[in-house]
Order: sequence, then C-alpha cells, then structure tokens
Amino acid sequence: MIFLYAFLVGGAICVVGQLLMDLFKLSPVHVVVSFVVLGALLDAFGLYDKLIAFAGAGATIPITSFGHSLLHGAMSEGHEHGYLGVAIGIFKLTSSGITSAILFGFLVALFFKPKG
Repeated sequence: MIFLYAFLVGGAICVVGQLLMDLFKLSPVHVVVSFVVLGALLDAFGLYDKLIAFAGAGATIPITSFGHSLLHGAMSEGHEHGYLGVAIGIFKLTSSGITSAILFGFLVALFFKPKG
C-alpha cells in the first residue's frame, strides 16, 4: 500500500506544479522556488515529517523535500551550535544533493552542447 501512497502523493505534487505552470503561466523556476519554500513551511509547522511517514519516497523525492531538508538541518544544528549552526546544518543535510547537481550538470555540459 505504501507504493500507492507514494505514487499518489508524488503525482499530486507534480500535478500541482503543472497546474501552476498552465493556469497561472508561472515559469518552471517560479514553481521550483515555490515548492522549496512550501517544503520549508510545511517542515516549520511539523507537517512534512508526517507526510514522509505517510508517503515515503513520494514525499522525499520531489523538490519540496529540498526545502524540508534545508530548514530541518538548519533548525537541528541551530539549536546545538547557535547562529553558526544554522549555516552548518543547511550544508550538512543538503551537501550531497548540491554536489551531485553540480557534478551531473558539468558532465552533461561536457557531452552535450549547451545553448546560450
């Protein structure tokens, strides 16, 4: 049943993103930023962890999870190390995602001719 929940939640997030682009004529950049902020807001109110417990990968794979990870890391390290811990926590939880995005972006640019 967890696979069905993951599919439905992940699909619902994608449907909302597509509707934002189609109905409100938002660019993909606006949708991505909105989803990161939404993930951070849901984590601030303690709702995103409940969504992850319910949907598993359906909630951890979409871009909303990046906002959740940013805020979750900042808050956990901020309590322990103060203001410096906020910056440490952000990079502690998200460094692998940021590094892989940079690495794969570089590799794609090597093999394909980027426009612009």
